[in-house]
Amino acid sequence: MSETGQTHQAEAAGLGGGAVTRITRVTLHEAVLNQLRDMIIEGTLAPGARINEGQVGAALGVSRTPLREAIKTLESEGLVEIIPSKGAIVRRFSATDIREILEVLKALEQTAARLLCARGTEAAIAEVVGLHEAMMTEYAARNRLTYFKLNQSIHSAIVLGSGNAVLARTHAQLQAQIKRIRFIGNQTPERWAAAVAEHEEMILALKRRDGAALADVLGRHLDLTVERVRDAV
Repeated sequence: MSETGQTHQAEAAGLGGGAVTRITRVTLHEAVLNQLRDMIIEGTLAPGARINEGQVGAALGVSRTPLREAIKTLESEGLVEIIPSKGAIVRRFSATDIREILEVLKALEQTAARLLCARGTEAAIAEVVGLHEAMMTEYAARNRLTYFKLNQSIHSAIVLGSGNAVLARTHAQLQAQIKRIRFIGNQTPERWAAAVAEHEEMILALKRRDGAALADVLGRHLDLTVERVRDAV
């Protein structure tokens, strides 16, 4: 990876009758951060593992400076711990940690669901629906990591669409901490299919702007997430 400061990521976007490609600039920091976060989510860097800056930097093709900046960001997100004399360690969460985080996420997302349905813009709702459709495409192709990222983006878009900035900041911090656990929570085809069915139900409620129904399915979805991830901790 070049350290000139920017990489490019192409993203297809439908426009009228044809398709165009929108180029999004990504800084070196963002690129390294995203790669390192993916390594944690996918388990390449396992919970409790030390992040060897030399080895990881060589694998990513970057020097230690941007790598250390990315590690600091991951520490602020709660995914990494900096331990004196040991360095950066991938954080290990207990079953209690996961349960408590998911309980708070449940409350936040249910509140956001009601607010989004009550006062969210049509554009905000369309954003969630569009992400869901993209996620279903990845589910059909069984692209787990891409599916997972879209899944998390849906939850984030529901919260952002509520228009409550404090709620959104709190949700983003907590959601970032347990991405690895949620990623491995749908390891079996049955659990994955069940989670997808719950998302389908969410979208139906959202399209009706039925805040009570959306909050209900989100609550059940997160309650079941606790069960799905229990064996993964």
